[in-house]
Amino acid sequence: MFSTSRKLFAEFLGTALLLAIVIGSGIMGETLAGGNTAIALLGNTIATGAGLVVLITIFGPISGAHFNPVVTLAFAARRDIGVFLALAYILAQVAGAVAGVYAAHEMFGQAIMQVSLKLRDGPALAFSEGVATFGLMATIFGCIKFKPDFTPIAVGLYITSAYWFTASTSFANPAVTFARSLSNTFAGIAPHSVPLFIAAQCVGAIVGVVVFSWLLSEQKNAKPINPSAEL
Repeated sequence: MFSTSRKLFAEFLGTALLLAIVIGSGIMGETLAGGNTAIALLGNTIATGAGLVVLITIFGPISGAHFNPVVTLAFAARRDIGVFLALAYILAQVAGAVAGVYAAHEMFGQAIMQVSLKLRDGPALAFSEGVATFGLMATIFGCIKFKPDFTPIAVGLYITSAYWFTASTSFANPAVTFARSLSNTFAGIAPHSVPLFIAAQCVGAIVGVVVFSWLLSEQKNAKPINPSAEL
C-alpha cells in the first residue's frame, strides 16, 4: 500500500507529464509539419497515446493513474475511492495539468503564461466530447472487469483512435481541458470553449458509469449459456 501523499504526488506528476506530452508534441508537430494540420495532429496523437500507455503503467500501481477528474469521480461513485481522497486527487490533477503546460512552454522557449485563442465551439464538438468520455468509461471499466493488465494499452489505444474519430479530438478530461486553455499553441482551447467541453465530459462520464455498471454486472442466479442447446 502507498501512502496518501505518494498517491497524490503520483496523480500530480502523472498528469503533469501527460500535459507536457500533449502540449509539447502539439508544438513540435505544428513546427515540423510545415502547415499540414493532418501531419501535426498525427504527431500529437501518436505521442499522446504512447505516453498514456507508459504513464498508466508506471503510476497505476501507486494511485490508479486516473489523471482525470471524471475518472476519479466515477470511481468515487462506485465507492472504490473515498470522497475526500477523490477531491484531493482532483486538486492534484488540476495542479499537475497546469504545471505540465508550463513545462512544455519552457521546453520550447515560449512564454510560460499564455491564454489560448483557439475557439472550439458548437453542439457537434460538445456531443463529440460526450461520446469520447463515454467511450473512455467503457474502456476503463471493461478492462477492469475482463482484462485489468491490458488497461494501459487499451486506454492509450482508445485515446489514439478518439483523436481521429471525434470532431473535438477527444479531450475527455476536465483537468486537461482547463490546462489546455492556458496554452495558445496547437493543442489549445479558448477559455470561452472550456465550460461546454467540461459539461459534455461530465454528461458522458455519468452516462458511461450508469450504462457500464449495469452492463458489466453479473445477474444473480442467471443460468449459464449452453451453445449446444441452440443446435
